[in-house]
Amino acid sequence: MRPLARRLITSAIAIPIALAIVFFAPGDLAFAVFFAIIFMAAIELVPLARIVAPSAPFGLLWGLIPLAAAVGFFAVRSGPRDVSIWLLLATMSAVVTVTACAMLLAQTEVRDGMAASGILAFAVPYFAIPPLGLYWLQTTDPWLLVALLGIIWMGDTGAFVVGGAIGRHKLAPAFSPGKTWEGAIGGLAGSLLTTAIWSLLRLGEIHYGLLGIATLTAVVAQLGDLVESVFKRGAGVKDSSNLLPGHGGFYDRMDSTVLATPIFVAGIQWLGVESLIPV
Repeated sequence: MRPLARRLITSAIAIPIALAIVFFAPGDLAFAVFFAIIFMAAIELVPLARIVAPSAPFGLLWGLIPLAAAVGFFAVRSGPRDVSIWLLLATMSAVVTVTACAMLLAQTEVRDGMAASGILAFAVPYFAIPPLGLYWLQTTDPWLLVALLGIIWMGDTGAFVVGGAIGRHKLAPAFSPGKTWEGAIGGLAGSLLTTAIWSLLRLGEIHYGLLGIATLTAVVAQLGDLVESVFKRGAGVKDSSNLLPGHGGFYDRMDSTVLATPIFVAGIQWLGVESLIPV
Protein backbone atom coordinates (compact mmCIF):
# COMPACT_ATOMS: atom_id res chain seq x y z
CA MET A 1 0.00 0.00 0.00
CA ARG A 2 1.29 3.45 -0.90
CA PRO A 3 2.35 5.84 1.92
CA LEU A 4 -0.39 8.35 1.05
CA ALA A 5 -3.06 5.64 1.21
CA ARG A 6 -1.80 4.48 4.61
CA ARG A 7 -1.75 8.08 5.78
CA LEU A 8 -5.36 8.64 4.71
CA ILE A 9 -6.61 5.40 6.28
CA THR A 10 -4.93 6.19 9.60
CA SER A 11 -6.39 9.71 9.54
CA ALA A 12 -9.86 8.39 8.70
CA ILE A 13 -9.73 6.21 11.80
CA ALA A 14 -8.06 8.68 14.15
CA ILE A 15 -10.05 11.86 13.41
CA PRO A 16 -13.52 10.53 14.39
CA ILE A 17 -12.04 9.05 17.58
CA ALA A 18 -10.38 12.38 18.41
CA LEU A 19 -13.60 14.32 17.83
CA ALA A 20 -15.58 11.87 19.96
CA ILE A 21 -13.17 12.46 22.84
CA VAL A 22 -13.32 16.24 22.34
CA PHE A 23 -17.12 16.41 22.48
CA PHE A 24 -18.24 13.47 24.60
CA ALA A 25 -15.50 12.46 27.04
CA PRO A 26 -15.70 13.80 30.60
CA GLY A 27 -12.93 16.29 31.32
CA ASP A 28 -10.86 14.00 33.55
CA LEU A 29 -11.00 11.17 31.02
CA ALA A 30 -10.15 13.55 28.19
CA PHE A 31 -7.08 14.76 30.10
CA ALA A 32 -5.98 11.16 30.65
CA VAL A 33 -6.26 10.46 26.92
CA PHE A 34 -4.45 13.68 25.96
CA PHE A 35 -1.66 12.91 28.40
CA ALA A 36 -1.33 9.28 27.27
CA ILE A 37 -0.95 10.28 23.62
CA ILE A 38 1.64 12.96 24.35
CA PHE A 39 3.45 10.67 26.80
CA MET A 40 3.79 8.17 23.96
CA ALA A 41 5.55 10.94 22.03
CA ALA A 42 7.87 11.44 25.02
CA ILE A 43 8.65 7.72 25.08
CA GLU A 44 9.66 7.93 21.41
CA LEU A 45 11.98 10.88 22.10
CA VAL A 46 14.07 9.01 24.67
CA PRO A 47 15.82 6.60 22.22
CA LEU A 48 16.74 9.62 20.09
CA ALA A 49 18.14 11.38 23.15
CA ARG A 50 20.17 8.33 24.17
CA ILE A 51 22.00 8.46 20.86
CA VAL A 52 23.16 11.99 21.71
CA ALA A 53 23.86 11.41 25.43
CA PRO A 54 24.01 7.64 26.08
CA SER A 55 25.03 7.86 29.75
CA ALA A 56 22.27 10.28 30.82
CA PRO A 57 19.55 9.12 33.26
CA PHE A 58 16.67 9.65 30.84
CA GLY A 59 14.60 7.09 32.72
CA LEU A 60 13.78 9.97 35.08
CA LEU A 61 11.41 11.31 32.45
CA TRP A 62 9.01 8.41 33.06
CA GLY A 63 8.38 9.86 36.52
CA LEU A 64 8.98 13.58 36.11
CA ILE A 65 6.67 14.17 33.14
CA PRO A 66 3.64 12.48 34.79
CA LEU A 67 4.43 14.26 38.07
CA ALA A 68 4.58 17.69 36.45
CA ALA A 69 1.43 16.99 34.43
CA ALA A 70 -0.43 15.76 37.53
CA VAL A 71 0.48 18.87 39.52
CA GLY A 72 -0.54 21.05 36.60
CA PHE A 73 -3.82 19.14 36.23
CA PHE A 74 -4.64 19.68 39.90
CA ALA A 75 -3.82 23.37 39.59
CA VAL A 76 -5.89 23.91 36.44
CA ARG A 77 -8.79 21.76 37.66
CA SER A 78 -9.32 23.08 41.16
CA GLY A 79 -6.95 25.85 42.11
CA PRO A 80 -7.39 29.63 41.90
CA ARG A 81 -5.38 31.28 39.15
CA ASP A 82 -2.66 32.68 41.42
CA VAL A 83 -2.24 29.32 43.18
CA SER A 84 -2.09 27.55 39.81
CA ILE A 85 0.73 29.76 38.60
CA TRP A 86 2.80 29.29 41.75
CA LEU A 87 2.25 25.53 41.75
CA LEU A 88 3.44 25.29 38.16
CA LEU A 89 6.48 27.49 38.80
CA ALA A 90 7.40 25.51 41.91
CA THR A 91 7.00 22.23 40.06
CA MET A 92 9.16 23.30 37.12
CA SER A 93 11.82 24.65 39.49
CA ALA A 94 11.80 21.34 41.35
CA VAL A 95 12.14 19.48 38.05
CA VAL A 96 15.28 21.44 37.15
CA THR A 97 16.77 20.75 40.59
CA VAL A 98 15.93 17.04 40.52
CA THR A 99 17.34 16.55 37.03
CA ALA A 100 20.56 18.33 37.96
CA CYS A 101 21.01 16.20 41.10
CA ALA A 102 20.11 13.00 39.29
CA MET A 103 22.59 13.70 36.51
CA LEU A 104 25.35 14.01 39.13
CA LEU A 105 24.27 10.99 41.18
CA ALA A 106 23.98 8.84 38.05
CA GLN A 107 27.59 9.72 37.25
CA THR A 108 26.75 10.92 33.78
CA GLU A 109 29.84 11.08 31.63
CA VAL A 110 31.34 14.56 31.37
CA ARG A 111 30.95 14.66 27.60
CA ASP A 112 27.21 14.00 27.98
CA GLY A 113 26.59 16.41 30.84
CA MET A 114 25.49 19.52 28.98
CA ALA A 115 23.32 17.67 26.48
CA ALA A 116 21.79 15.54 29.26
CA SER A 117 20.84 18.48 31.48
CA GLY A 118 19.41 20.38 28.52
CA ILE A 119 17.30 17.46 27.29
CA LEU A 120 15.99 16.58 30.75
CA ALA A 121 15.05 20.15 31.67
CA PHE A 122 13.52 20.75 28.22
CA ALA A 123 11.54 17.53 27.90
CA VAL A 124 9.49 17.84 31.10
CA PRO A 125 7.63 21.11 30.37
CA TYR A 126 7.70 20.32 26.65
CA PHE A 127 5.54 17.22 27.19
CA ALA A 128 3.78 18.01 30.50
CA ILE A 129 2.23 21.38 29.64
CA PRO A 130 0.39 20.64 26.33
CA PRO A 131 -2.08 18.10 27.84
CA LEU A 132 -3.06 20.78 30.36
CA GLY A 133 -3.80 23.21 27.53
CA LEU A 134 -5.85 20.63 25.64
CA TYR A 135 -7.77 19.83 28.83
CA TRP A 136 -8.47 23.52 29.52
CA LEU A 137 -9.79 24.04 25.99
CA GLN A 138 -11.97 20.92 26.09
CA THR A 139 -13.53 21.77 29.44
CA THR A 140 -13.94 25.48 28.61
CA ASP A 141 -15.55 24.91 25.20
CA PRO A 142 -14.90 21.84 23.01
CA TRP A 143 -15.25 24.01 19.91
CA LEU A 144 -12.13 25.94 20.94
CA LEU A 145 -10.21 22.67 20.89
CA VAL A 146 -11.69 21.93 17.46
CA ALA A 147 -10.34 25.30 16.30
CA LEU A 148 -6.84 24.41 17.52
CA LEU A 149 -6.94 20.97 15.92
CA GLY A 150 -8.20 22.50 12.67
CA ILE A 151 -5.34 24.99 12.63
CA ILE A 152 -2.80 22.22 13.13
CA TRP A 153 -4.35 19.51 10.94
CA MET A 154 -5.28 21.71 8.00
CA GLY A 155 -1.95 23.49 8.24
CA ASP A 156 -0.20 20.14 8.00
CA THR A 157 -2.44 19.08 5.11
CA GLY A 158 -1.93 22.38 3.26
CA ALA A 159 1.83 22.13 3.63
CA PHE A 160 1.82 18.52 2.44
CA VAL A 161 -0.35 19.18 -0.63
CA VAL A 162 1.12 22.52 -1.72
CA GLY A 163 4.68 21.51 -0.94
CA GLY A 164 4.30 18.29 -2.89
CA ALA A 165 2.71 20.07 -5.86
CA ILE A 166 4.77 23.23 -6.32
CA GLY A 167 7.43 23.20 -3.60
CA ARG A 168 10.78 24.35 -4.98
CA HIS A 169 12.53 26.56 -2.42
CA LYS A 170 13.88 24.67 0.60
CA LEU A 171 12.75 25.97 3.98
CA ALA A 172 15.40 24.37 6.21
CA PRO A 173 17.53 21.99 4.11
CA ALA A 174 19.97 21.26 6.93
CA PHE A 175 17.17 19.96 9.17
CA SER A 176 14.33 18.85 6.89
CA PRO A 177 15.18 18.67 3.18
CA GLY A 178 11.57 17.90 2.19
CA LYS A 179 10.04 21.09 3.57
CA THR A 180 9.68 24.12 1.31
CA TRP A 181 8.67 27.76 1.62
CA GLU A 182 5.78 27.08 -0.75
CA GLY A 183 4.57 24.29 1.53
CA ALA A 184 4.90 26.52 4.60
CA ILE A 185 2.82 29.24 2.94
CA GLY A 186 0.25 26.66 1.83
CA GLY A 187 0.08 25.35 5.39
CA LEU A 188 -0.43 28.83 6.80
CA ALA A 189 -3.17 29.48 4.25
CA GLY A 190 -4.89 26.23 5.21
CA SER A 191 -4.78 27.18 8.90
CA LEU A 192 -6.17 30.67 8.32
CA LEU A 193 -8.91 29.46 5.98
CA THR A 194 -9.96 26.90 8.58
CA THR A 195 -10.00 29.57 11.30
CA ALA A 196 -12.08 31.92 9.16
CA ILE A 197 -14.62 29.16 8.44
CA TRP A 198 -14.74 28.21 12.14
CA SER A 199 -15.28 31.85 13.09
CA LEU A 200 -18.09 32.35 10.57
CA LEU A 201 -19.91 29.16 11.54
CA ARG A 202 -19.40 29.51 15.29
CA LEU A 203 -19.56 33.28 15.82
CA GLY A 204 -21.40 34.48 12.72
CA GLU A 205 -18.51 36.75 11.75
CA ILE A 206 -14.77 36.67 11.15
CA HIS A 207 -13.02 37.37 14.45
CA TYR A 208 -9.82 39.16 13.40
CA GLY A 209 -8.22 38.79 16.80
CA LEU A 210 -8.66 35.03 16.49
CA LEU A 211 -7.13 35.14 13.02
CA GLY A 212 -4.10 36.84 14.55
CA ILE A 213 -3.78 34.15 17.22
CA ALA A 214 -4.29 31.48 14.54
CA THR A 215 -1.46 32.97 12.50
CA LEU A 216 0.95 32.80 15.43
CA THR A 217 -0.27 29.32 16.36
CA ALA A 218 0.16 28.05 12.78
CA VAL A 219 3.70 29.43 12.56
CA VAL A 220 4.64 27.87 15.91
CA ALA A 221 3.08 24.57 14.81
CA GLN A 222 5.37 24.52 11.79
CA LEU A 223 8.31 25.37 14.03
CA GLY A 224 7.34 22.42 16.21
CA ASP A 225 7.64 20.16 13.19
CA LEU A 226 11.10 21.57 12.49
CA VAL A 227 12.19 21.12 16.11
CA GLU A 228 11.44 17.41 15.89
CA SER A 229 13.26 17.28 12.55
CA VAL A 230 16.35 18.70 14.28
CA PHE A 231 16.15 15.97 16.93
CA LYS A 232 15.68 13.20 14.37
CA ARG A 233 18.43 14.54 12.13
CA GLY A 234 20.79 14.63 15.10
CA ALA A 235 19.93 11.04 15.95
CA GLY A 236 20.10 9.91 12.32
CA VAL A 237 16.53 8.57 12.04
CA LYS A 238 13.65 9.37 9.68
CA ASP A 239 10.64 8.72 11.95
CA SER A 240 10.25 8.58 15.73
CA SER A 241 8.65 5.12 15.29
CA ASN A 242 6.39 3.24 12.87
CA LEU A 243 3.38 2.79 15.16
CA LEU A 244 1.04 4.93 13.03
CA PRO A 245 1.01 3.70 9.40
CA GLY A 246 1.75 6.50 6.98
CA HIS A 247 2.44 8.97 9.80
CA GLY A 248 5.47 7.53 11.58
CA GLY A 249 5.13 7.64 15.34
CA PHE A 250 3.18 9.52 17.98
CA TYR A 251 5.90 12.16 18.22
CA ASP A 252 5.77 12.66 14.46
CA ARG A 253 2.04 13.42 14.79
CA MET A 254 2.21 15.47 17.99
CA ASP A 255 5.34 17.55 17.28
CA SER A 256 3.28 20.55 16.14
CA THR A 257 0.68 20.16 18.90
CA VAL A 258 3.12 20.15 21.81
CA LEU A 259 4.58 23.49 20.78
CA ALA A 260 1.44 25.17 19.43
CA THR A 261 -1.04 24.33 22.21
CA PRO A 262 0.39 26.63 24.92
CA ILE A 263 0.59 29.50 22.41
CA PHE A 264 -3.03 29.06 21.35
CA VAL A 265 -4.27 28.81 24.95
CA ALA A 266 -2.34 31.94 25.96
CA GLY A 267 -3.75 33.76 22.94
CA ILE A 268 -7.32 32.71 23.75
CA GLN A 269 -6.96 33.91 27.33
CA TRP A 270 -5.48 37.20 26.13
CA LEU A 271 -8.38 37.73 23.71
CA GLY A 272 -10.90 36.85 26.39
CA VAL A 273 -12.51 33.47 26.10
CA GLU A 274 -16.01 34.95 26.51
CA SER A 275 -15.64 36.71 23.12
CA LEU A 276 -15.24 33.32 21.42
CA ILE A 277 -18.22 31.53 22.95
CA PRO A 278 -21.62 32.35 21.43
CA VAL A 279 -24.20 33.59 23.89
